[in-house]
This record gives sequence, C-alpha cells and structure tokens, in this order.
Amino acid sequence: MELSEFKAVMEGLLFASGDEGISQKQLEQILGLDADAVQHVLDELKYDYEHAERGITIMESNDVLHLTTKPEHTAYYQKLMDTPQTSRLSQAALETLAIIAYQQPITRAEIEEVRGVKSDRPVQTLMSRGLIAEKGRKEGVGRPILYGTSTEFLTYFGLRSLDELPPLPESVEQADVEGEADLFFKNFQDQLEEE
Repeated sequence: MELSEFKAVMEGLLFASGDEGISQKQLEQILGLDADAVQHVLDELKYDYEHAERGITIMESNDVLHLTTKPEHTAYYQKLMDTPQTSRLSQAALETLAIIAYQQPITRAEIEEVRGVKSDRPVQTLMSRGLIAEKGRKEGVGRPILYGTSTEFLTYFGLRSLDELPPLPESVEQADVEGEADLFFKNFQDQLEEE
C-alpha cells in the first residue's frame, strides 16, 4: 500500500472510532505497521490537516487520537447547535408519539407493552423536542411518570386540540391502531416538510 492509501485508511479509522478515539497501538495492529511507520503516516496526515483549508484536525489526549473540529471555527459550530432541529422523527419516535397521543396519559412501561420493545430512546427524543411532557405520576408501585402530548405537539402537527386527531376505527387490533396513527403522523410530517 502507498502512503496516500495508508493516510486514507487511517483517516477512516479515526473517523469510525468516534468519541472513543483510537490509540496508536490499535493503529499499528490494524494497519499491520510498526510504531515508526504509523507515526510517519500520522505525522503526514496531521501535516495535511494543518496546511490545508480543512475543518477538522487530529487531537491527541491521554494517548488516544481523535478527529475533532478546529477551535478557530467555534462560532460556526455554536450557530449550528443554536439552530432548531428540523430533522425527521424516527419510526420508533413516531410510533411512540402515536401511542402517547391516543392513549394519554400513559407510562413508559405501558408504551413498551404496546410497542413490544424498549422505548427509552424514543421517549427521550420526544421529550427533548418538546412534543410530549410529563403529566404527573400514576398511583401504584414506584409511581411511574405519566406522559402526554404538549402544546408544541399541537403546533407541530397543526392541530387546535386533541379532538382533531383522526378517530381510530372501532374494531381493530392494537397493531392496526399503531399503523393508522403512524400513517397519520407521517402524512402530517410530510406536509410540514413541503411547506
């Protein structure tokens, strides 16, 4: 392999290692190179980042290497963080939101019973987006949190009240209820993205 190819592979490894980073020893093992060769490739890669108009650089902390953004661009990264999220909701979040909208107030355990899978992450996502809120605690063992939709939910989907949610068919299985609700929320989300 040529130097340029080793640099490309190393860059990919640094990127793939994410927040955990990667040690020089790991790079040696993965690339099948000795310490001097890995250091040479790493120095070349660092040089490229430092001497070109690039938005990332290599940082070493506690013998672990990370790809990171350049500090001189901090103002732009802050603008990104301050920008409201406009990304779509995941399928799991839409399912969870539908269940909460039609069965509120509802506990996380009850949501998981309907979905058949853990729902910690979707509930957390919906809370962070302000689409659901805590509506008190259920009486009983552990007094679990009850969740319901928020005013932001109504605004997001263009509803004046929960009464405007489409009615669910009378005799359907729970899976059908989820499917209908998913379709409803998907249609609303698609409309919002077109506007």
